Amino acid sequence: MTRIIKNAIQCKHCGDIIESTARHEFVTCSCGCCSVDGGHDYIRRGFRSSRDDFIELSQYEEEETSGE
Repeated sequence: MTRIIKNAIQCKHCGDIIESTARHEFVTCSCGCCSVDGGHDYIRRGFRSSRDDFIELSQYEEEETSGE
């Protein structure tokens, strides 16, 4: 199972790096072009015109599962 350890993007228009650290924390860059949401619970992206508006910076960690 994969766990989110960082939920962040960088806007290609204004250069802001924005991060959502809590569930339902919706964060938008200063130019309003893109947004992140979900904290460490889920990944959600918003953008004005295209997925090419931002650079993905999120980080994940593989969780070990027990064989029980």
